[in-house]
Amino acid sequence: MAISPARILISNDDGIGAKGLAVLERVARQFTDDVWVVAPETEQSGAGHSLTLNSPLRLRKLDEKRWAVSGTPTDCVMMAVNKIMKDNLPTLILSGINRGGNLAEDVTYSGTVSVAMEGTLAGIPSIAMSQCIRPDQSVKWATAEHFAPDVIKSLIAQDWPNDVLMNVNFPAFPEQDVQGICTTEQGRREMIGNNLEERTDPRGFKYYWFGLGREVGLPGHQQDIKAVREKWISVTPLHLNLTHQKAREMLEKSIDQTFTR
Repeated sequence: MAISPARILISNDDGIGAKGLAVLERVARQFTDDVWVVAPETEQSGAGHSLTLNSPLRLRKLDEKRWAVSGTPTDCVMMAVNKIMKDNLPTLILSGINRGGNLAEDVTYSGTVSVAMEGTLAGIPSIAMSQCIRPDQSVKWATAEHFAPDVIKSLIAQDWPNDVLMNVNFPAFPEQDVQGICTTEQGRREMIGNNLEERTDPRGFKYYWFGLGREVGLPGHQQDIKAVREKWISVTPLHLNLTHQKAREMLEKSIDQTFTR
């Protein structure tokens, strides 16, 4: 059964004032006038699927369907479905459009992807969208805005499983250079040894920046990182159930036992 975009909730991890959120709002309004925005008050990049548990959450109403939350992206979805929209739940959740790709292991750190995770846990079809960037170049927001409606139309025409969310990454190239859309799997980067950069500030004290690891290629695999590098829009279905079935079956045969008393 196709997914209805009749009532759309949008959120992000870049904050309520982010340019990508404004782009996504314009995209969402091509599907419906019933668009709700519930987004973090401040940037929450790297927040992952975290909840605010040790401090109170505050809501700031900007207009009837626009709210800012003093918490994480996951907090925003929970506030939307349990408080703000509880009597009229969204039929589709869109997250982003993030400034920067959410590829490979990024999905475990990403607040953008976590919006879609939490929406999926609430039983609402959810799509995370990110615009990849390149050093020393402007963000190609026009690429995401141009292609996002067609990508969304293609996805909501499908009947994907209830515990699956869609992760979309637009390549960091002008729209005329984009090759097309391809379905991919989550890639890998090497995280040890080359992703921590040490620098020295003007007072002589050391500080550090986390960077990106080297991509690990798997022969014969169409990975998200490779796709966007080659100017394709990457669409990766992500599964919320983290159980590795082959390993479970192996352990079931080798360690399962009944203790005698």
